Amino acid sequence: MRLHGVTGLAELLVPDAFGRFVGSATRPVRAVLFDKSPAANWALGWHQDRTIAVKERVDVLGYGPWSIKAGMQHVEPPFAVIEHMVTIRVHLDAVPADNAPLLIAPGSHRLGKIAESALADVVERCGAAACLAEAGNVWLYATPIVHASAAAVAGGRRRVLQVDYSAETLPQGLDWLGI
Repeated sequence: MRLHGVTGLAELLVPDAFGRFVGSATRPVRAVLFDKSPAANWALGWHQDRTIAVKERVDVLGYGPWSIKAGMQHVEPPFAVIEHMVTIRVHLDAVPADNAPLLIAPGSHRLGKIAESALADVVERCGAAACLAEAGNVWLYATPIVHASAAAVAGGRRRVLQVDYSAETLPQGLDWLGI
């Protein structure tokens, strides 16, 4: 579930210590709540995040294709925008190996934009690591990292708040949707 317009959420997600770590101009630009349960359990194949949420469609050279996700306008920017982003995942529930942890290909964030047809080769070369977590743990990673998630095999719940951060200013009237 993509989150937007939640009163006080932006202030909660920008603690002073975080700003000192990633830069004072860095701000949350998108938040998604993942909620896997026995009733809603899915898998997501290996991919790189490639779209950003914006307030409205403004046709700018190098930005596209466009899509609507959860009623919000998204666009694929030049990959340099994604390369300068960081993502945090706040684990609201424990994520052991059988509860669909985030899988990453370590080091893949340094390889630039990877063609979908090359993802399997990248995972084979970089390997795969499961990001296990206890409730309350926070993972921070480079947004362009190649990642995936299996369906949970345990009957539990796995809720994760994922927040993307950027210090970039978008060009020519494009503006981050924000949270």
